[in-house]
This record gives sequence, structure tokens and C-alpha cells, in this order.
Amino acid sequence: MRPIKASISADAMAHNLRAARRHAGAARVFAVVKANAYGHGLSHALRAFAAADGFAVLTLEEAASLRQMGVDKPILLLEGIFDAGEIAACAELDLWPVLHHARQLDWLEQKRPSRPLDVFLKFDSGMHRLGFPLAGHAAVVARVRALAGVARVTLMTHFAQADESAGVAWQLQPFLQALGGHGLPWSSANSAALMRYPDTVGDWVRPGIMLYGASPFADVAASRLGLEPAMTLRSEIIAVQALAAGEGLGYGQTFRADRPMRAGVVACGYADGYPRHAPTGTPVLVDGRRTRTLGRVSMDMLCVDLGACPTAGIGSPVVLWGEGLPVDEVAAAAGTSSYELLCALAPRVPIEEVGRNPEEGRDFGAG
Repeated sequence: MRPIKASISADAMAHNLRAARRHAGAARVFAVVKANAYGHGLSHALRAFAAADGFAVLTLEEAASLRQMGVDKPILLLEGIFDAGEIAACAELDLWPVLHHARQLDWLEQKRPSRPLDVFLKFDSGMHRLGFPLAGHAAVVARVRALAGVARVTLMTHFAQADESAGVAWQLQPFLQALGGHGLPWSSANSAALMRYPDTVGDWVRPGIMLYGASPFADVAASRLGLEPAMTLRSEIIAVQALAAGEGLGYGQTFRADRPMRAGVVACGYADGYPRHAPTGTPVLVDGRRTRTLGRVSMDMLCVDLGACPTAGIGSPVVLWGEGLPVDEVAAAAGTSSYELLCALAPRVPIEEVGRNPEEGRDFGAG
């Protein structure tokens, strides 16, 4: 078999969930598992996050998969329903849709669900992506509370700069001032807000990237936040090339040796999810030693500098990111984010679960 694989640590994911819960205090925790659990595999995530209070996904299909896997906890649909036809499925699967525009309210009036739905009512506090305007909050809340198809209502917003120096106050304070008088539970904290701004915790928190061991902050390493990497992308060297001074390497010959050197060819490329735009110098581990990529990433291969790894050869282990090499570092070198790298892991890359989740044996039930 081709040697590339992604190892998923259930222990690390469970550890990161416990870190999120420490920050959350008395608030309940949604584990965000959209996008195939950020590339980690939904089934692996469910076992690792068995202690979560609920799960947050994007689509009805993801939610249905959770129910089929035995999840009996709250499931939040982060973008809500996309047409009136999904209302019946929300009732059947007991899903909690996010309501963020008036047409969704119209649909709930026109197609009353078979049982009232718990909903999250989203307000735009400044991100200008999804949500009702804060200025019209009184009428919107009153309308939603009057809907026969709605049971419990939780208020919600999302932060644009929780991971940056601008912070959250410019959004949080208007949100709380406008909506505080309704006496309803609320949710605002993503990973960055949860770890840095305790006043955003509310009644439900929604950590995502931190659960997978990556930092939500560009200037703070995940290890400093007490997080452990959940995914390690591994491969091996499958060929070694000797370059003379002046010789180029790979497509476009974008790298040329300035001295005689050895280069290793690794079975990993952009079709596996490694960023094609990663430049020469992107960090990589060979035989446990830190070195760098060379030249342009190909569809199925990339090249690495073996100058710091004199004994490396065909079959030598390579870590592209994960254990010993934070995904955040690789992402920064490639000019992207850890979110993109993790989510971009290709279906052709085999995934193996390693370690034993301390929560193993717990079910996904509400109790």
C-alpha cells in the first residue's frame, strides 16, 4: 500500500474537549463536527467527544448520520434549514435549527412541524454574514416565540475577530444590551472567544478548531493553550535524488540547488490534501528531524531536503504535520490556516484511530 496515512488520536481529542469544558464552566458544550469533523472522520469524533453535551453540524445529511450512529443528544444545524421541505426532517430527527432570516420563519408558519422545535435565533452583531439585524430584535423575538412550531429559543451570535486584537467587545456588548431583556439563554463563544473572553460563555459554547488540537490564534501555539494535536499526517520517502549545484527539482524547476545535496521524494501531494502553494522551506519532519520542503508540490509527491538527515533513505518516516510538528506551523508557512489543511484531507488518504479515548464506553445518549 502507498505509505501515506492520517493517524487520529482519540485521546488527544478527548483531552481537548476537557480543556474546552474547563473554559466553559457551567455552560453546555456543543462539539462542532461539521466538514467530517474537520477532516478527522465523524465516527472517530463521536467516540472522542462522547462527553460533549451536543453536536453542531452544517447539513441535514450530517445530522442524519449522527442519529444513525446512535447520537441522542442535541444536534444544532448551524445554517438552519435551506427550504421548507427540511422542517419535517428536523422534527423527525429532533434537530435544533438556527434561524437567521425571515423566510425561515415564514416556512415554519406555513409548514408547522409535527412537534415544536428547539431553535437558535441568530442575530448579526457586526460580522455581517448571517443573522437578523439587532435593531429589529424585539419584533423578531416576539414573532419566533409566538410560532406554534417553536419550543425553546436560544439567542445566538458569531464573532468576526475573536482571534485578533480587535476582540469581541464591539460585538458582544451590543448583542447583550439589545437582547438581555428577553430573558432567554444565549450562545456566542467559538474556540477563540471561549479561550480568551470568559464573558462570552453564555449558556452554550461552540468550540471547533481547538477540539482538534490547533490554535485559534495566529500568535499563540496550541501547546501553550494546553491542546494536543489530534491528526498526524504521515508518509515515507519513496526515492532519493542527488542534485549537483545548479540543478533544479520538480515542476517548473522552482528550486535549484546552490550546492551538492540529497533530496527525498515523499508520497504526499496536493491530491492528498497537502497545499500545492506551500513554498520551499515549509517545515517537515524526516526521521524525527526537522527539515524543509523543496520546490513545487506535485499531485502525488513532494520533495524534502535531506541535508539535516544524513541517514535518511527510501522508507524513512515523514511527518507532514501533527505529532512533533504543529499543523499551525505548516499552515503559516503555506500562507493558509490549520482549518483549511485539516478539512482538505483527501478521501484517498487512509485514516487510522490510535490511542484509547478515556471516555470510551460512554454512549451518545441524553442521559
